[in-house]
Amino acid sequence: MPLQRCLEPYPHWLFRDPASGDSLRLVPERGGLVTGWNCGGREMLYLDAERFADPALSVRGGIPVLFPICGNLPGDRLTLPQGEFHLPQHGFARDLPWQLQELAAGDGIALVLEDSPESRSQFPFAFRLELELRLQPSALAITVRLSHRPTEGGQDSPGPMPFSFGLHPYLAVVDPAAVRLEGLPDRCLDHHTMAAASTAEQLQRLCQGVDLLAGPVGSVRLLDPLAGLAIRMVTSAPWDLAVVWSDPPRPMVCLEPWTGPRGALVSGDRRLELQPGQSQELSCCYHVSKLG
Repeated sequence: MPLQRCLEPYPHWLFRDPASGDSLRLVPERGGLVTGWNCGGREMLYLDAERFADPALSVRGGIPVLFPICGNLPGDRLTLPQGEFHLPQHGFARDLPWQLQELAAGDGIALVLEDSPESRSQFPFAFRLELELRLQPSALAITVRLSHRPTEGGQDSPGPMPFSFGLHPYLAVVDPAAVRLEGLPDRCLDHHTMAAASTAEQLQRLCQGVDLLAGPVGSVRLLDPLAGLAIRMVTSAPWDLAVVWSDPPRPMVCLEPWTGPRGALVSGDRRLELQPGQSQELSCCYHVSKLG
């Protein structure tokens, strides 16, 4: 069976590709979280196991899901025609339980989140959000499908549904100080100061902690020479902004695909919208290769 229930080192579901032996660890009840990705015998994701063991703390590791916003809003407030709503940083998807399904073709799994009373208290829309995760040769392919669905009783949700979407993969590295990134534009936005900055200067401070937004991009390579590996993130519009975040001394660098910048649902900058009955598909892929 490709999908198995496991209890160690913590309760999770394990999906293993029979051909390659590559695998994913998943904890759907903790925000649809992918906690592990083993590729070619190497674990590609960082996970703070001690922090993960305390459900009261936000997770530091794996691949948290950012929806319906990326980053934060001013005052954590979202003002809509339906009223004003409290929406904390990165939204609610990473905090709610998801459903786990094996894909019919047997080549991956799907994580599904639908609106609930808890989500509607923060975001007054009926939706279905599905992440399909497929293990490909030396790669993890991710397809996202978001639908603004009719409400109960056949009535459509009122007005268009604005959203941003992102993932927050914690990529395990040997030493952030040795990491290099290729494919980013010369200029970026420094999230610490919310001002334009030199990308090269920001990347020189990975071991001190950076938080930058760049793009749009098509492909970004993270090179970890001490591990002898490169990880290439391939994106396509509108899911083509790249965020780089490090949190020393953790041995990780986050290389994140976002659709819009912080505050997009308020500023309108790259804000996405779905009318009732409409759907949106997004895709990205992480490829692993050896250096040299």
